[in-house]
Amino acid sequence: MRVHFIAIGGSAMHNLAIALHKKGIEVTGSDDYFFEPSKSRLVKYGLLPKQEGWFDDRITIDIDSIILGMAAQIDNPELVKAKALGLNIYSYPEYLYEQSKDKTRVVIGGSHGKTSITAMILHVLQKVNIGFDYMVGAQLEGFETMVQITNAPIMILEGDEYLSSALDRRPKFHLYQPNIALLSGIAWDHINVFPTYENYVEQFSIFVDMISDSIVYCEADSEVKRVVEASNNDIKRLPYSTPEHVIENGDTVLETTEGRVPLAVFGDHNLQNLTGARLICNQLNVADKQFYDAIEDFSGASKRLELVKKNDSTAIYKDFAHSPSKLKATTEAVKKQYTDRELIACMELHTYSSLNKEFLEQYNGSMNLADKAIVYYNPEIVENKRLEEISPDCIKQHFGREDLFVFTDSKKMVELLKNEYWERKNLLLMSSGNFHGVDFAALAEELIRCNDRIH
Repeated sequence: MRVHFIAIGGSAMHNLAIALHKKGIEVTGSDDYFFEPSKSRLVKYGLLPKQEGWFDDRITIDIDSIILGMAAQIDNPELVKAKALGLNIYSYPEYLYEQSKDKTRVVIGGSHGKTSITAMILHVLQKVNIGFDYMVGAQLEGFETMVQITNAPIMILEGDEYLSSALDRRPKFHLYQPNIALLSGIAWDHINVFPTYENYVEQFSIFVDMISDSIVYCEADSEVKRVVEASNNDIKRLPYSTPEHVIENGDTVLETTEGRVPLAVFGDHNLQNLTGARLICNQLNVADKQFYDAIEDFSGASKRLELVKKNDSTAIYKDFAHSPSKLKATTEAVKKQYTDRELIACMELHTYSSLNKEFLEQYNGSMNLADKAIVYYNPEIVENKRLEEISPDCIKQHFGREDLFVFTDSKKMVELLKNEYWERKNLLLMSSGNFHGVDFAALAEELIRCNDRIH
């Protein structure tokens, strides 16, 4: 069997390519540019194309399946050729469904928390030796690839609500047809494709109506509760909220029927995520005691409240948070975990939605719990996305903080951080990017080193 990837260099696409290669399938692909780490990983498996770019002569009648990535445009010459030859063309989620349609499909959906919940489930299933396939949106410790396809009877899928491909404008999670599903939260995002809040919420209603067996859902989120309870789908409903817990000396401990369970993660949103993951695992025949024993050493997915560096008086975290609901939850988590420390929180406006003037008002109050709040954005990205120009004053107004620090030069932001006295203070760096090239590890090392030197 031969499979060709159009846009093989994407973070999800190259992982699927590697997974199919490891399964013994002949894999080829093209892309116009390759970033790290996908480039090195494709080289490792002999899958990196000899030349960057799109070449229609790579598309031949002997290809069994074309997998089309989101980065490929409708006029891509390889796509045009594939359509002319009448080849089987799949979006990424379509192909995952084809590979899992005879399995029990568990789909984790929601505006936030998807990756963390999926990571928790995979961590537990691996520790209790239940066989499974998976697709997750981040590189996880203990898992070489972000996707695995074998003969396992279960597949765990992170269900993204963004579009499937240039040919298929349906949200990805509409294609998976879940047996079991989870819905973590609903907060407006992706306004370039879902221009109104109502239109965005509708996608989740459609998702709930597609489930065949059961849904686990966060009843602490009023919109999730409304959408799930409004559905006429006759499925089992399993609600969850924040579990009983205490914070002792900066560590979070669950109070459960199986006893006290110390955790490596913290924050109400993560505790909700953990409870949702437990209920999903229950559906897969994992008992509570097994779950709690396995979850104790779960330290989180990459860039999800990931500890970069710490000493006795300072902890530095990075997080993927960039939408208003994620900013609020993540900021609150660090503040509540360290009540005796000040919190300096930095976030980057980086996505189409976050840089859109029409959407900025959604950020009002999202960083209010930070003692010092900093926002960075790159005006060139605003221009490249062909959005209306925004100003620091406009951002201050929409965030609802006159004392907000706004930077358009990340070097100046870093300079401010280096001049800070870090005794009994924490730093939270939140972005789906990297603040225009900031090395988080090097910055954290320098801040901690300077702090230690003062002592």
